[in-house]
Parts: sequence; C-alpha cells; structure tokens
Amino acid sequence: MARIAALQMSSGSDVDTNLNRADELLAEAARDECVLAVLPENFALMPEHSRDKAKHAERPGDGPIQSFLEDAARRNDIWIVGGSIPLASPESERVYGACPVVANDGSPRGIYRKIHLFDVDLPDSGESYRESYSMFPGDDPLTVDSAIGRIGLTICYDLRFPELYRRLVDDGATVFTVPAAFTRVTGEAHWRTLLRARAIENLAWVVAAGQVGAHPDNRETWGHSMIVDPWGTVVAEQADGEGVVAADFDPEYVERLRRNMPALSNRRL
Repeated sequence: MARIAALQMSSGSDVDTNLNRADELLAEAARDECVLAVLPENFALMPEHSRDKAKHAERPGDGPIQSFLEDAARRNDIWIVGGSIPLASPESERVYGACPVVANDGSPRGIYRKIHLFDVDLPDSGESYRESYSMFPGDDPLTVDSAIGRIGLTICYDLRFPELYRRLVDDGATVFTVPAAFTRVTGEAHWRTLLRARAIENLAWVVAAGQVGAHPDNRETWGHSMIVDPWGTVVAEQADGEGVVAADFDPEYVERLRRNMPALSNRRL
C-alpha cells in the first residue's frame, strides 16, 4: 500500500509564483507520505495570450521548469508527474504540451507530448478554443515504470479518446495520470463521467489533477481533482480551491480485478 496525490492549482501568468505554489503543494504531499504526485496541466504557466508559452519553451532536459521538478523530487523524495510544460516544437511559435516524469532521486524518466489538441466550439456557452494555434501535437503514446507501477501518461483532452487508453493498457499500464485544465462548462458536464469510464473499462487507477478557478486568458477551469480506483469509485476529490488530493493506492487491486473480471482479455475487436 502507498499514498498517491493529485495537486490542484489555480495557475497564472507568472512562472516563479506558480513554481513556488507547486513547491508548497509537493511538500504537503510529501508530508502526507505520498510516493507520487501529479501536477495539473500548465501548472507553471497559464498565460494571458496562448502564444506566450513559446517564450518559455524548454528543450528536453534543459530549462528552469524541468530543473525545478528535478530539485523538488529530490528534496521531497517523491515521484512527480509534471502536469504539462511548454516544450520546444518544430515551429517556433508553437510548443508541445509536454508531461515530464521525474523519479524521487531527481532523474528524468520520460516526457509525454500531448497528442489530442482542444480545438472546439462549445455548444450554448459561446466559448471557442483553438489549442493548435499555440501548440504542436505529439504522436507517441508513452508508459513509464514508477514507484507505483507502470503509468500511462495522458493530458486533458486526451481523456475523450478511449483508444489511447486501450493502447496504454496494452503497453502495460495499470495507472493513468490525467493532468488537466478542463473548462468549467465541459468539466461540469463530462469530467467525472469520463474519468470513471476510463477507470472502469480498463480496470485501472486514474489520478486526475486539475486547474481550478479564473485565469489570465479569461478561462475558468473546473477543478474537481480526483483519484478513481479500478472499480470506478472516486476515493478522493477536491471540488474547489488549491490543494492536495491524496489516497491510499493498492497496486494488487488491479491484478485481482483483471483476474476476476477479465474484460480486457475478453475483447473481440
């Protein structure tokens, strides 16, 4: 048995302020004896203008945000799934939304680049989003071995694409991490349902860390960070405000469920 955490933040446009707040929450998770913590999407930067992310783009293994994650992991003796950070892409004005994973000794263990970009017009609310204007899509699903087993890495809008999660399960994932900045409109309608569905249909743990509240680009995010067990039970949740959502994690629960309800091996398509 181990403790795991999802960190809920209300990030703004000042990177240093956001990193300081993330540091406080990581320390809180470590005091709660969590062995792994997941930060939300864009935890270090929610800019007023989306293309401002390019001003902070880092190269893999090189940059102040990645250095912060490595240092925080060492100081707190905790694995960190680093939400998403702006990573340099083939185009100078667009960045990858990239999720680095850092071990508790500070060593980088992989970087996932967000595959699905949020280009949508929301019905009724009048809200419109074009992530592809400032972001470049990744291509490759990624799993990483960690202190709690093999993690399947996803980011926000990826949650709506169950075929990605099936691929991650086939690659050995028993835990999914979902750093996100779900809008209030889509979050209220779909967030909990989608997270529970991904857990239930794959018999896997889901650790979802969200942004919450108002941000400089006038976006309002839903929060409701939560941890869902492989049976689809929400075992921990925080609706509003910044904070640490923590729960006990039983890695053997996945094995028992997959053995007793072999839905994954019963697939015919």
